[in-house]
Amino acid sequence: MRIHGGTATLLAATVLAGCGSLPSGRDRVVKAPATCQDQTVHIYFDAYSAQVTREGQAVLRQAAAAAKGCRVQSVEVLGLADAVGAPDANLELSKKRADSVTSALARAGLPAAEFKVAAAGQAGATTASGEARPLRRRADVTLRLASPK
Repeated sequence: MRIHGGTATLLAATVLAGCGSLPSGRDRVVKAPATCQDQTVHIYFDAYSAQVTREGQAVLRQAAAAAKGCRVQSVEVLGLADAVGAPDANLELSKKRADSVTSALARAGLPAAEFKVAAAGQAGATTASGEARPLRRRADVTLRLASPK
């Protein structure tokens, strides 16, 4: 079978014109709605420090981004410390950790919310047998999220 140049051009133009009416992959992409489920993140600190690390800042930015599109009912921040050092100093350090995380969340763009900030110091930092619990130099952050009104 032999196709003449003009016929081949007409055939190609017809086929390509039909492709323009087909939906592309972009037309089929549907964005999922925000899940708006409560989430808890842990922000770890260096020893004797209340400064949020780069890694901690990244975790807080991700948490704030995940809360966008949701109604933030409240944010609970609990500062913790390990059992090394004096109890009063550890309580003060855990307060500073909670405050640092609260400030970092605001800078990360978390929508306005009621903050509940607390500090536990070294309470619970050791087991009943006196062994130190690992990873106590942290602040626990819980975002209470709801669907937008």
